[in-house]
Amino acid sequence: MTPSITLLRPSLDWLPAYEDALVAGWSPNTDQDVSRDQLLQLRRNPRRFLDDLYHSPTLRLPDGREVRRLPAHDFWISDGDFCGRIGFRYQPGTEDLPPSAMGHVGYTIVPWKQRRGYATQALRLILPVARAEGFRRVLLTCDDDNEASQKVILANGGVADGQVPHPGRPGHVKLAFWVPTIPV
Repeated sequence: MTPSITLLRPSLDWLPAYEDALVAGWSPNTDQDVSRDQLLQLRRNPRRFLDDLYHSPTLRLPDGREVRRLPAHDFWISDGDFCGRIGFRYQPGTEDLPPSAMGHVGYTIVPWKQRRGYATQALRLILPVARAEGFRRVLLTCDDDNEASQKVILANGGVADGQVPHPGRPGHVKLAFWVPTIPV
């Protein structure tokens, strides 16, 4: 039986658990390891770190460019302990996304909590949030060699919709899936 998880809004109360995950080598970014940089920023000023992470008007892409941050609903995943993060980003009134956003939903589970069904549950829990914003479906992408993520998406009703070149891994692609926000 898979333990139950909850989605929590990022908070100063849970920041020590987030910090512990960074110290253990977890990166909240699946395309590049940002754990060291985040750890330095967090330790410099925890309150500002949390605000910059989720509320700054811009974000820095892996190539160094700064782009406008999309509206988003961000959550930390918990089973009583910190397990990872999931977020839903969007442009109000349209399914379209700017080229800087590979999909509406992004998630990552800390390595020591993987293979427990947490990502599948977290995606299932965030779909009503997307539905409340008017979305009937959301776009998710994953690396072509990320079988675990493909299973998470398919378990939530994902339908394959092609592929795009991987922005950071030559010779690889990102697989695209549409996931309905109403349970299948």
